[in-house]
Amino acid sequence: MEFNTRVMQKKWDQLTSEAFWDQVIDVTIEITLILIASWLAVRLGKKFIKKVFLLRMRSPLNHSERRQRTIARLLQSVISYVVYFSAIIAILSSLNIKVAGLLAGAGIVGLAIGFGAQSLVKDVITGFFIIFEDQFGVGDYIKINAAEGTVVEIGLRTTKINGATGEQFIIPNGSIGEVINYSINNSKIFIDLQMTTDANFEKAEGLIKKYLETLPEIHKELVAVPTFLGVQNVKGTEVTIRIAAETLPQQQYGVARTIRRDVTQLFEEHDIPMAYPKMMLYGGSGKDDGRSE
Repeated sequence: MEFNTRVMQKKWDQLTSEAFWDQVIDVTIEITLILIASWLAVRLGKKFIKKVFLLRMRSPLNHSERRQRTIARLLQSVISYVVYFSAIIAILSSLNIKVAGLLAGAGIVGLAIGFGAQSLVKDVITGFFIIFEDQFGVGDYIKINAAEGTVVEIGLRTTKINGATGEQFIIPNGSIGEVINYSINNSKIFIDLQMTTDANFEKAEGLIKKYLETLPEIHKELVAVPTFLGVQNVKGTEVTIRIAAETLPQQQYGVARTIRRDVTQLFEEHDIPMAYPKMMLYGGSGKDDGRSE
């Protein structure tokens, strides 16, 4: 009982001593400074990386913008991990925790876990080669398995894709197989329009070709003047004509909508009939079937 009393008294004396509180204040100030310095280092580091790669993209050298943007994002993530890990080590040292022994123990545990973390290693290695080989980059519109959308982040372990309807796909790099990248080459689109067989084809062709020649001045996303390919199919009283256009990557949909709208309006103004669905009604053979002619 007397021993416990002495121990409690000793602890109380330590807690109420001036030296203890001086040490607490010093450690608190030191940890605060470490956190502030880490936050500033990460913020300034990310800004520096962003500015360097922005200058590289504006330089006359042929740097791929998508590749530079991807590497910049990756380096920003790496600098965050490195700085914050160093901050944790510095904080533990401020608290008089033996970091060397802790790291040695973590190394042994990490070695044991590593045998069961083959998928993680595969993800990291695959992520490295995706970036190194420039298979796709941030901002590209791609399709991986069932995931299709715009790449928003490429890490060493996972790739994040935003879908067209707002969903986000997070794909482990190790599971990435066949990739379809729609943002590398120019996009091509075929626009089909239906006319009736009694339409004046020569007049329609002349109007369309004249209209198509004006499009590159209006739509800068067009690579060249769209081509009128002529008749593609005849089915009953319906004739299908086709227009081909080449645009910058992923810009073909807006151009196709504009061409369909303008050509339809052009045909209406010049009395060129377009095909449309028709419903045929067949009455009975009797005269008293209730139908009016």
